[in-house]
Amino acid sequence: MGRYSRLRRIRHMDPRQDFEQIYRWITHYEFPRDYLHGTSIAFLRDYGVPRISQLLDRTQEFERAGQKRYDDTVLLAYEMVREGMDSEHGRAAARHLNRIHGRYRIPNEDFRYVLATTVVGPKRWIDRYGWRRLSEQETESLALVGRRTGEMMGISGVPDTYAAFERLHDDYERDMFAYDPANRRVAAATLRIMASWYPAPLRRPATRASLAVLDEPLLKALGFRPQPRWLRAVVHRVLRTRAVLIRLLPGRPEWFPRTPRARTYPFGWTLDDLGPHWAHSRPLTPLQDETPPERASVPEQSSAPRVPRQETR
Repeated sequence: MGRYSRLRRIRHMDPRQDFEQIYRWITHYEFPRDYLHGTSIAFLRDYGVPRISQLLDRTQEFERAGQKRYDDTVLLAYEMVREGMDSEHGRAAARHLNRIHGRYRIPNEDFRYVLATTVVGPKRWIDRYGWRRLSEQETESLALVGRRTGEMMGISGVPDTYAAFERLHDDYERDMFAYDPANRRVAAATLRIMASWYPAPLRRPATRASLAVLDEPLLKALGFRPQPRWLRAVVHRVLRTRAVLIRLLPGRPEWFPRTPRARTYPFGWTLDDLGPHWAHSRPLTPLQDETPPERASVPEQSSAPRVPRQETR
């Protein structure tokens, strides 16, 4: 398949009708690794808000089972879209996600911000370091997936355009970014997880490279010093060179999508595997199955049915 074949097809599609298909092409074919890199940066941005990082710090999820926490977050997003967001499986994934969050009192505005980071973070990373920038149709598809996710989670006031998500994202950070010791603890635990993906001699350089792509307001909120100018320049050039090389390769064929590779689940997973042990299925009433939660406190939802194990590729 030609490198630009899907882009030509996407430009003739209507994101309002085809946003899920476009989203799958972005995440599984066009920019699979870049999308995950952008999502990883989104995780770190969440920790710049003390109210969010303090909650995560209290749960100790990243300290006790950081890789699982990371994998579960990525896989739950994948499961919501895998068979269609309005399919029974998509709704079951949303119920499971609500059950996980239902243990905590989380303000609606924090949910909206975290959701915005999952839209804005990948877009900005891909535009900066991907082999091409996202098209208008792709950008709006990211926003519409984010909006539908927010609706399924019962979050109020969710934007419906990328521009609105970006305004929400930037305004919230301007008002809420501030240093707190919990920010640094949770961020350091996440960086250790990311560094563990590399051989031992490369872990320290990988951590410094990760810090080199973060902007100064985020670094300040996390309690990290900016990396030297020369290192930031080297990392930027390496990532841009990678983008040029990818541009020269053929497009990923339809029969070979890149699906999530979860280190926690080398033999596959079920929906009920995802999340803390206390969030495993518990039977509730059918009415609760279909009723989205109200924020800031999210009531626990019905049990999510088990689905066939997904094989990692």
